[in-house]
Amino acid sequence: MEGLSIGPAWRKPRGIDCRVRRRYKGTNLMPSIGYGSNNKTKYLLPNNKYKYIVKNVKELEPLIMNNTKYCVQIAHNVSSKKRKEIIQRAKQMNVSVINANARLQKMEE
Repeated sequence: MEGLSIGPAWRKPRGIDCRVRRRYKGTNLMPSIGYGSNNKTKYLLPNNKYKYIVKNVKELEPLIMNNTKYCVQIAHNVSSKKRKEIIQRAKQMNVSVINANARLQKMEE
């Protein structure tokens, strides 16, 4: 079974005449536990690493020993100055950064 995404406002149909609840052909599918991800691959990114969100340089330190298992995503509210510092430290630690190019302006010569 492929993944079935539902909105946060979805509620289980409980009506006596509801076609979805009664599983009529051609109606929406009801989400069930069978649509869940395999526990071995749950939360894994396509590069076979887990995502670790970082807000400052100090939060990179736990990844020194786990740089093959985790990759870093810089939080959206981090300034460009701090981003440069985080990216530099991640390169030293050999940790991959998912959004390394975000908010960094290239200097044209």
